[in-house]
Amino acid sequence: MDPTQVQAKAAKRPAASKGFVIVAHDSETGDSCHLCQAGDISLCQLLVTAWCRSPECHLGHKGNHWVEFPSRRMRCRKRQLDWMSLVPWPWEKGLCWHHLRCLFDCMGPPVGSAPWKAQSMGFAYPRALTFTGKCRLRCLYGAVRLLGFAVASHQPGLPVFSPATHCALTLEALPADRPTAADLRQLRAAARAAMRAHSVRRQARVRVMARFSPECAVVLLEHLDTPVTRYLLSHLQLSRLFEPQKKEEPSFTPEDAVLASVGIVKRSPDRGLLVSESMFLALEELIQACCAEDEGVPVVLVCGPKNTGKSTFNRYLINLLLNRLPSVEYMECDIGQTEFTPPGCVSLSNITEPILGPPFTHQQMPRKMVYYGQTSCEQDTERYLDVVKYVFSSYKKEVPLVINTMGWVKGEGLLLLIDTIRLLSPSHVVQMDVYDWKAMAPLTPEYVHLTHGLYTKGKQQAKCKQMGMSGAENWKSSEGEGDASAPEYKLLYVHPEFPRAGVAGEARVHSSILRDMSILGYLGQLQSPDIGAVLPLHSLVPYQVPFSAVAVRVIHTDVAPTNIMYAVNASWVGLCRIPDEIRCQTDGPVLLTQTPVCDCLGFGIVRGVEMEKKLYHILTPVPPENLRLVNCLLLGNIAIPNCVLVGQQGVEGEIPYVTSDYNYSILGSGKLKKKKHFKRREYAFECDYT
Repeated sequence: MDPTQVQAKAAKRPAASKGFVIVAHDSETGDSCHLCQAGDISLCQLLVTAWCRSPECHLGHKGNHWVEFPSRRMRCRKRQLDWMSLVPWPWEKGLCWHHLRCLFDCMGPPVGSAPWKAQSMGFAYPRALTFTGKCRLRCLYGAVRLLGFAVASHQPGLPVFSPATHCALTLEALPADRPTAADLRQLRAAARAAMRAHSVRRQARVRVMARFSPECAVVLLEHLDTPVTRYLLSHLQLSRLFEPQKKEEPSFTPEDAVLASVGIVKRSPDRGLLVSESMFLALEELIQACCAEDEGVPVVLVCGPKNTGKSTFNRYLINLLLNRLPSVEYMECDIGQTEFTPPGCVSLSNITEPILGPPFTHQQMPRKMVYYGQTSCEQDTERYLDVVKYVFSSYKKEVPLVINTMGWVKGEGLLLLIDTIRLLSPSHVVQMDVYDWKAMAPLTPEYVHLTHGLYTKGKQQAKCKQMGMSGAENWKSSEGEGDASAPEYKLLYVHPEFPRAGVAGEARVHSSILRDMSILGYLGQLQSPDIGAVLPLHSLVPYQVPFSAVAVRVIHTDVAPTNIMYAVNASWVGLCRIPDEIRCQTDGPVLLTQTPVCDCLGFGIVRGVEMEKKLYHILTPVPPENLRLVNCLLLGNIAIPNCVLVGQQGVEGEIPYVTSDYNYSILGSGKLKKKKHFKRREYAFECDYT
C-alpha cells in the first residue's frame, strides 16, 4: 500500500478527546517520549525514540536508530529505509523494541454514564483494551479491571498472560468519583509522583498530565519474561503462542508499535470474554453469598458439559472474590483439565493471587493433591470417588470453596456427578449449559434427590451399592440408613453465549494440547530464574534414588514384574508419600500390589534406570525438603509431551527414547501419534507435536 494512501485514510479518523495516552519509555536509560493518543491523528506528529542495544539489529548496522511515524521513514546513522516495509509486524523482523515500555492513560466514563454495577461484569465498555500477548501490569493511578480482578495503585506489578490458545483478556478502566477542587490537586500530585517513581521522564509526565483527569487510570505495561514462558516458547510448535493466529488489521498504527514493544497485540473486543446476562446474575449472587456468610461458608460446585466455559467462569469468580477476601479455596475434580497442577490430579488449593492466565502459567503446589493417573475416570469411578472424598476431607470450611467438575455429564458421567453432589454437599450449584438442555437435565435439588446415582440410590431407596473394601462405602449419607437425604443448595443457571458454546469438538484448542502445555509449564520451573538461554532437560542433573527407597505402582494397567523397569524408564511419575514403611526384601524394585490413595508431593521424569547400581534417575522441580518425604512412585497414563522427546537439542545421532527401529509386538509399546484433530476453523492453533 502506498504511504500516501495510509496517511489519507488516517486523516479520515475522527480525533478522540479521551482514550489511551501512550508513552514509549526506555527501561535502561529512563528516556521517554509521548507517542500518541488513540484516535487523535494530530498527536502522531510526535517523535518515537527507541534506543537499540542489540549487537546486530535487523537493519544490518550497529548503533542507535529511531522511527518517525509522520514521515513514514526509518532513519539510521548511515541509511534510510522505507518505513512501510516494516509496517505489518515489525517485531517478527527483529525490530529492537525489547527495551521499551508503554504507559496507558485509560480514561474513565464521562459524567452521567451508567453506574458501576451495570458495567462491572465486562459488558460493552468503550474504554478498554482487548489483547493477546504477555506483559507485567502495574497501575500507577486509579484502578483497572482484568478478568474480574480490580488492580489499584497500591498493588505490585502483576504478570498477565493472554495466549492465542485462550480467550483474549480485556483491560478496562474502573470509574472513580469526581473529586473537589482541593482533592484534584492532591490527585494530580499523586499521579505525577507515581510516574516519577517509575522513572518516567519529565517530558512524558508533562504530556500525560496535560490530559490528566481525576476519573482516569494510569497503567504501566512492561515486557514480561519468565522461566516458564521461555521454556514453552523454546519449542518450535509453541514459538508463536502469544501471537494472534489471524491478523485482524491490515494496517499497523503507532499505537500497535508501542503495544508490540511490551509483547502484546491489540484484538477486536469480540475476541474477549463475552459475559452473558445469566453469568452476570450468577456471579453477583455468589459474591453476595460469599461475602455475607449468613448461612455458613459457601461451597460452590460448577458443573456442565465440555466447552461451556467452566474454567473461565471459575477464574472470573475467584478473581472477583479476591477483590473482597484474602483467599479462596479451589478444589479440582476435573482430572482431564486441571487448573493448578499437571493433568490427572484431584487437588485442593488455597488461592491468594489473581488468576490472570491459563493453567500452564500458574502451576503450583496445592495444599492437598492426589495423583489419579488418568485423564478420565470411566475405567475406575470407584477409586475416583475415594480420591475426591480424601481430598475434600482437608477442607476446613474457613473460606469459600469453588469446586470444578468434569465435562463428562452423559450416561454414567451424570450419575457420578449426582454422587459427587451428594458427597460434597455444596451450598450453590452452578450449572452451565446451552438453552436447549440437550446435554443434561437441570440439576435441581429435587432432581438430585429422586435420581439414582452411580453408587447411591434416590429417595427412600435401599442402601448404597456395595463398593468393596476400598473405603468408598464409608461415605454413605448421614441418615444412617444409607438413604440419600434431600440436598439443600441453590441452583444457578449460566448459559454461555460465545460462538459454538457446548458444541463437542469445537474447542479453540484440543484438550490434549492443553494438557501437554500444563506439563510443559510445570517442567518450566526447572529453568533458571535468570534471563538467559533455555537449558534442555537432558542437560540438567537428575536426582539419584535407590530402588529400596521408593515403592513403584503402575496405576492404569497390569504390568509383569519383569517388565516394570521398561515401563518406568522415560516416564512421567507422581512423587507420592504413603504412610506404610517401605520394606525391601530383595535387590529388585519394591512393587505395590494395589494403588494407594495417598498424598502427591509433585512430579518428575524418570530419565534413566541404572540396574547395576539399582538407582532411578529422576528430574523434578520439587524442592529437596519435600523429596525427603517421597517414598512412592506412581506411574499413570499421563505421557511426557512428544515435543520434549523429539525436540532434544544438541544430541548427536539417534535421539534417546525416540527410534523407528522397535519391536511393536512388545506389550505396551507404541509410536508417537500425530495430532491432527485440534484444527478448528478460525480458532485453529497451528502447532504440531510430531
